[in-house]
Amino acid sequence: MIQNVNLWLLTALALSSFQSAHAQNPFITNQFTADPTARVFGGRVYVYPSHDIQATPGHGRAGWFVMEDYHVFSSANLTDWTDHGVIVTQNKVPWVKPDSYAMWAPDCVQRNGKYYFYFPATPQDTTGGRGFRIGVAVADKPTGPFVPQPAPIANVRGIDPNVFIDQDGQAYLYWSQGNIYGAKLKANMLELAEEPHTLGELPTKGLKEGPYVFERKGIYYLTYPHVANKTERLEYATSSSPLGPFTVRGVMMDESPTGCWTNHHSLLQLNKQWYLFYHHNDLSPKFDKNRSVRIDSLSFAADGSIRKVTPTLRGVGLTDARQKIQLDRYSRLSTQGAAIAFLDTANTFRGWKTVFAGNQGWVQYNGVAFGAQKLKTVMLRGMSAAGATLQIRLDNAAGPVVAEITVPKGSAWQEVKAPMRAFRPGTHALYVAPKPTSSAAAAVEVDWVRFE
Repeated sequence: MIQNVNLWLLTALALSSFQSAHAQNPFITNQFTADPTARVFGGRVYVYPSHDIQATPGHGRAGWFVMEDYHVFSSANLTDWTDHGVIVTQNKVPWVKPDSYAMWAPDCVQRNGKYYFYFPATPQDTTGGRGFRIGVAVADKPTGPFVPQPAPIANVRGIDPNVFIDQDGQAYLYWSQGNIYGAKLKANMLELAEEPHTLGELPTKGLKEGPYVFERKGIYYLTYPHVANKTERLEYATSSSPLGPFTVRGVMMDESPTGCWTNHHSLLQLNKQWYLFYHHNDLSPKFDKNRSVRIDSLSFAADGSIRKVTPTLRGVGLTDARQKIQLDRYSRLSTQGAAIAFLDTANTFRGWKTVFAGNQGWVQYNGVAFGAQKLKTVMLRGMSAAGATLQIRLDNAAGPVVAEITVPKGSAWQEVKAPMRAFRPGTHALYVAPKPTSSAAAAVEVDWVRFE
């Protein structure tokens, strides 16, 4: 499996227009992304998010969401992601106001050998009323090129399109504008087949948006962000019919603990495991209109209810031991003596670092795949003003020490190597901490670790 993934990655990297990223949470770190819709096409996962950018004079509204285009990303293993570039931009859609910067949450589905990309935007023609319209772009491949239709979908006003295709082949379009709406689509996937239905059984107070509908074991789930208090949480309702009536069931992800105002999501089943794709403002903690997409595992109780998802930094998927392992996307972190910080606060896309301040600090990173072929050395990128030695254990604090690596005294980042004391095949957690000493350990910062 790993050989196949690596072969695919080499092929992708050979294409100059692509960019590759290894990721935990957030899983895209080369740009701001939000509102991820995840789909499986041909055994691969494709994610269609919106693309936040920063406002500049004459380009978008300062202090608000600014979005001019869409990218698509794909992965074979939910760990290694490739950016396939821009697929739709506001300046190349005939009906879109070219300076609106309002290309909000999209969706994409496959039907009859074609790929239909649905997106909201501000129209040039407002004679029929102000507000967003929803358009469609069509392609022969999930990565495009996508050709936008000349006009938006008639009789649809709103944002956050979502398309669900039922087992009988009937397709439905859902969207939001104050309420959440749904309607059958015609077979051409470009027109409504009926008047919109208002899904009125949902909470009446607070913003509701971002519908995502799926079916599991005969139950139709309508999931949506809802502002019950000050920020959005992810809730869900169920029905025996795609258009309801729905019964509100509960919360599947609580409000952001750091105050990110929005959340927007999709759900995906892959290899018998369910995943929740959503967003947070990891790369822009002081401005929640620049967001970043995440993935975490999701599960159902025996009665079909969705168990609440707790957001993580580690995310999902295995990390190859030969890749750069970002310890700052930890599974567990000590409450004292260790912290996470940006490598460069002026350029957050450079990522994070782990900062050890003394003997008590440690970090644990789960899901490292060492494989069967023996690895001999460990490399670490670190910095320590006074010099420091770190121990790397497998699995936990009581696990075997597989390497000790010393970061020499200095004020610049250094890549240092050390031999592995032992090799254990298979998948393990890493437990990294300063080597115990009789005196206080010197501070040390770690960017990444990898094995060779």
